[in-house]
Amino acid sequence: MHCPYCTFSDSKVTDSRVVENGIRRRRECQRCGLRFTTYERIQATALMVSKHDGRREEFNREKLIVGIRKACTKRPISSRTIEKMVEDVEAELQHLGQVDVPTSILGSMVMERLMKLDRVAYIRFASIYQDFQQIESFEHAVQDLREENTQLPLMDVPPGEPGRKRRRSSNGQARQRGRISRSNGESNIQESTGEPEGDNVVKQ
Repeated sequence: MHCPYCTFSDSKVTDSRVVENGIRRRRECQRCGLRFTTYERIQATALMVSKHDGRREEFNREKLIVGIRKACTKRPISSRTIEKMVEDVEAELQHLGQVDVPTSILGSMVMERLMKLDRVAYIRFASIYQDFQQIESFEHAVQDLREENTQLPLMDVPPGEPGRKRRRSSNGQARQRGRISRSNGESNIQESTGEPEGDNVVKQ
């Protein structure tokens, strides 16, 4: 390990710590005495993705993140959630031990996670990744979602909250009650302005 200050090749390790995905080492140059830090990480085997048309390209996590972000547009999903999803997918791909991974497997891994996270994003991603050409393809995707009993609803309406139609009905009832109250008020006024009766009459 060459010293970054004097380029001397000999150094000694003064401290080592385990960090995420590697080891952090503190080193001291044996010639100039200055200290510097190095990181040791395992170099994973490059993953190759096989396309439907037979082409092969290296796995690109940034490209996958962009695709998922498009599917999650205007959905309540943070950037960190998307990045964590891609990290999990990449780790699962590495765990498979396959250098060449079909694009269908990669897409299935993403859709499996989106189905549990957000149904709208799932439909969007599936329509692009599986290249939906007919309405039946969307119907099949929606049917798959309906078979999942523990998933989020397509419309994010809190449980027990009335819909718009019900609110309009409630307002209509309120206006109707207001008209009834005003009508009763007019009747009372008419009765109170009539001729006095009984003991209240003052004789001249």
